[in-house]
Amino acid sequence: MSFIVIIPARYASTRLSAKLLQDIHGKPLLQHTYENAKKSGASQVIIATDDKRIEAVAHEFGATICMTSTKHTSGTARIAEVLTKLDIDDEKVIVNVQGDEPMLAAQVIQQVAQNLIDSKMQMATLCENVVDEAQYLDSNCVKVVFDKFGKALYFSRSPIPAFRNEADFDATLCFKHIGIYAYRSGFIKQYLTMNRSDYEQVEKLEQLTVLNEGFEIHISKACASVGFGVDTQADLDKVREALQ
Repeated sequence: MSFIVIIPARYASTRLSAKLLQDIHGKPLLQHTYENAKKSGASQVIIATDDKRIEAVAHEFGATICMTSTKHTSGTARIAEVLTKLDIDDEKVIVNVQGDEPMLAAQVIQQVAQNLIDSKMQMATLCENVVDEAQYLDSNCVKVVFDKFGKALYFSRSPIPAFRNEADFDATLCFKHIGIYAYRSGFIKQYLTMNRSDYEQVEKLEQLTVLNEGFEIHISKACASVGFGVDTQADLDKVREALQ
């Protein structure tokens, strides 16, 4: 199996300033993400950024970098520019790893690439069980439901599936989406030609446009730890403690 990992890396972040460059035990957060990706067996790991500060830091830890436009509004669009600039073949498997996932295990990155190939669906992504009812109800936690074949049915910030009797809440039936994606290079370019669906616009979830257009997204439970993504100072503190 051959695949490329691309890590979209923006400097600006609303809830935690310059979060990708925050120090975690002597290394910037982005370096932890990059090093885990390097262990996944990817043929290449590329950091895609539009910021000279990220470029400079990434150079220091030996990363491969592709500078992109400042006008992109999504990581997917930034990845598409990398594919064009580097003339990457349309059939190449691409894994999109968010830069703010410093604890994402290498096995998980490999898993999502393999699932794309095995399932023959247009996209693949992963999930894990919610930890409790509070997370299930949290609109910042994106939930997903899928069928017995691993085909995603819907993603939502709302609590799904809904329990008609609240006392029947069962965390084993509730899954949190993990924001890692695998797709072929050509499909990323095709995605960018799609009109944003009403569902994407109200939920602010890109994958809902893919489902609305009739394409299939494979989903399965992550085979290893995904840890914590970093959006806030509290998240950063949790990661620092976990990686102590």
